[in-house]
This record gives sequence, C-alpha cells and structure tokens, in this order.
Amino acid sequence: MAALDRLSLIQWLSPAFPTGGFAYSHGLEQAMSEGLRDADAVAGWVADVLDRGGGWTDAVILSLTLRGREASDLADLARAMAGSAERLAETMDQGRAFAATVSALEGTRVAAHPLPVAVGLAARRLDLPAPEIIGHYLHGFAGNLISAATRFLPLGQAQAQRALAGLHPLIARTAARAAMAGPEALETGCFGADLAAMRHETLDVRIFRT
Repeated sequence: MAALDRLSLIQWLSPAFPTGGFAYSHGLEQAMSEGLRDADAVAGWVADVLDRGGGWTDAVILSLTLRGREASDLADLARAMAGSAERLAETMDQGRAFAATVSALEGTRVAAHPLPVAVGLAARRLDLPAPEIIGHYLHGFAGNLISAATRFLPLGQAQAQRALAGLHPLIARTAARAAMAGPEALETGCFGADLAAMRHETLDVRIFRT
C-alpha cells in the first residue's frame, strides 16, 4: 500500500501535475533580473527560501495539516504568511488547481485551500511518514524554482540538476524539522526574497506571474 501511496504523492508533486507551477518563480525572476545570474547564486537563493522563507512556512503548514489541525485555521495562517499580493496569488491559485485535479482524479472532494493545506488534506490518507511527504513537497518547490532559473538564465540542464541535487541534504533536514514543528515555528527571515516578490509586481518585462 505504501508503494502505491508513494507513487500517488510523486504524481501529485510532479511538474506534469496541472497546478500551473511552471508559471511562478516566487520572486526569483526579479532577483535574476537584478543580477542573480549563475547556478551557485540561484542555489543559494533557493536554499535561503527553503530554510527560512516561504519554503519553510509551507513545510510547517503542510506538517500541521497532516497532523489533523483544522484546515480552515491553517488556511488563514497560510494566507497571512504570504508576504505580498503575488505570493498570495501563487499559493491560492496553485492550491485551487491542485484540489480540483486531485478531486477529479480520486473521485473525492478536496477543498480548495492554499497549496500546502490542500496537499496536506489530500495526503492525510497516504500511508507515508510526514517527513517523506514534506520532503517530496519541498523537492517539488525547489525543482520548480531551479526550472524557472533554467528558462530565464543561460543555465545548462546539467548545471541545474547539480544545483537541485546539492539542495537534497537541506530539503531532508528541513522536512524532518518541519515534521515536528508547531505553529510557533511559523516565522521567516528571508527579507531579500520577500522584497523581490514585491518589486516583481511592477517589473516591466516578465515571463513568470510571480
């Protein structure tokens, strides 16, 4: 059963799953337009977001959802933790798309909530440990940002994959930490990424929605 559940989770968090994740850069497009131009810099930026930015707060909210906390309360928290209009649109739009597709796929209704809450609600039935679910979520999150950099920069596929592979230890540590975290852990310190997301709202030429 766990093997089938794992395959379901991989499908849900695959780039091919229709949440529209490819259209969002989480503010990274703004940072790249301002000079973030190589694989090491991109990997460092993504690492900060995973460790103390939107990746971390998503991981905690997902963890709390998996542990049975009230979804509507967590949805309110997720919306409150979105630091800008684009960040809010990012999590809400992807959450609605995820819930609609899983509902159609599974034949059961998954409520439309911010993305980590929607994923957590769907994943409650999976016979998988929370750190594994959170780790897959964060890997998809990081992979989407690395993919955005690949499309924006002269960044080769091999470089991009090395950058993502280099984030694996951090993803595993962050997932394990989030699996045990409570609501008091919902704090961020990734101000550069937050400001980049805000400035992106007025970027003249852009290929990503955030």
